Amino acid sequence: MAITKVWLDESENECTMCGACEAVCDAVFEVPEKMVVKGGVDFAKFEAEIKEAAEGCPVATIAYAVDGADKRANSY
Repeated sequence: MAITKVWLDESENECTMCGACEAVCDAVFEVPEKMVVKGGVDFAKFEAEIKEAAEGCPVATIAYAVDGADKRANSY
């Protein structure tokens, strides 16, 4: 299973702009004000880092999907 989509999901909580995701994986995440997912990134190359960032997000706003699915694969 490969991560094919990563996004900011603020349906439950808002991003606190703590920068933890960028510290874990700056190839995918950037926090200029609110977290953004960089475009043109091969998410499969950074799967471990994306999962670590999602698990470490204090408000669980990092979402990802695997194998082309449209729904969130992770929920913390």
